[in-house]
Amino acid sequence: MGSSVHLGLALLNTAAFVLCVLFLSYVITVLRPFLRHREVELGDRADFDWHVLIPCLDEETVVVGTVQHLLDTFPEATVWCIDDDSRDHTHELLTWLATRHEKVRVVSRRPPQARQGKGEALNEAWRRIRAELPEGADRSRVVVGVVDADGRLEQFCPDVISGPTLFGDPTVGAVQVQVRITEDVDALVGTDLDRLVGSRARTEGDHLLVRLQDLEFAGPIAAMQFLRRRTGSVAMGGNGQFTRLTALDDVARDHGTPWHGALLEDFELGLHVLLAGHRTEYCHDTFVAQDGLNRVGPLLRQRTRWSQGNIQCLRYLWGVLNSERISIPGALEIAHYMWVPFSQVFGSVVFPLTAAVTCWYAFTDPQGPDRWLLAGAWGLVPLGLLFGVLPHALWGAFYRTRCGTFVTRRGALWMGVANIGYGYLLQICAWRALFRVLRGRREWHKTARANDRPVAGTPSPTPPPTPVPRR
Repeated sequence: MGSSVHLGLALLNTAAFVLCVLFLSYVITVLRPFLRHREVELGDRADFDWHVLIPCLDEETVVVGTVQHLLDTFPEATVWCIDDDSRDHTHELLTWLATRHEKVRVVSRRPPQARQGKGEALNEAWRRIRAELPEGADRSRVVVGVVDADGRLEQFCPDVISGPTLFGDPTVGAVQVQVRITEDVDALVGTDLDRLVGSRARTEGDHLLVRLQDLEFAGPIAAMQFLRRRTGSVAMGGNGQFTRLTALDDVARDHGTPWHGALLEDFELGLHVLLAGHRTEYCHDTFVAQDGLNRVGPLLRQRTRWSQGNIQCLRYLWGVLNSERISIPGALEIAHYMWVPFSQVFGSVVFPLTAAVTCWYAFTDPQGPDRWLLAGAWGLVPLGLLFGVLPHALWGAFYRTRCGTFVTRRGALWMGVANIGYGYLLQICAWRALFRVLRGRREWHKTARANDRPVAGTPSPTPPPTPVPRR
């Protein structure tokens, strides 16, 4: 009995130690390029033909503001609003916008084609763009962006991503910009993030859960993208992604359409762009802002969908590992990312079980737990703090100093502590995603926002009595 307990404890401690070391090593690896970032050179947005897609499913509370902001700050772009059979007043509002603005296009999807996921809605807009382009158009100069219905692009975004290291480089097929999370998107895009005092009013009112999401995107996720720039495996996000039309066409030539059925359709698109022989890039010098989730339930549903989509993309792993167009470091980084949901499941079992067995062994030791600790087991405590806690807690400090957000030293400390719990909270999503995969559930559910209202209580829009001539 004693030897089996010793063996079990040794195996659990070894597994926990290996996971912790790997995690800390990865954090250190992504921090180096993140901390050495230098701004990119600006380009000229006039060098490209811009098309921005806004997928809409019951977005009456936010979509008008998003379209108007795009028209004001990005007048060169054609804005494609895809109404995916909304049951509120989204369609009426979009139709009204189209009568007032020449650059607004409305794509209406109806059953049975509608509500088949975000990817299918984007594919419909891609077909419409191709049909509208004049014959002989230079498709390599056409850039297709995706902005969520609650999103706000920073005003200089087109000039930044037109730079010589981004779309100014003909080998670049897609660019993902930084994503910022807030409860006031208009205030954030009006803030100079390089001046901390200017962002104070914007950040002080955000819910802690929202600020932790912002920390996640502006910290760990951005740092991972910096590493991916070096390995040649930058991933696309669902908001703030821009893709050259020729890259979308190349993906469609091989697979029928650019976007496909995974619940993580953005990551899936990035894989296909890489497999088609194009480079993907990440830009940290501009951003898209989006509404955060201030309740745990919607957050868990959203991240469960992302985690399940990650698992679905495992079917591409063999092709990635065997592709001559993706470097070995890039293929390994992609494989690591696909492993994340399984490492979360594994870690959520190993760490609590290790702690439980360790405590049980200490209190059943004939000489008592104090003797057991003094005999050397005390070393497990600093090891656990160093490898299991410190990597999460560090991001509070980096969020304060590197993310253009006003946070006091005490606030950064508390955010680092809260981020520990936030990281372990998201492990629940990996379990939920795994159960959904095992049960064969693939349906796509829209994430409810904090400011969404019930459809029945929404007032009807009041468009003008006669259409206004297009300008």
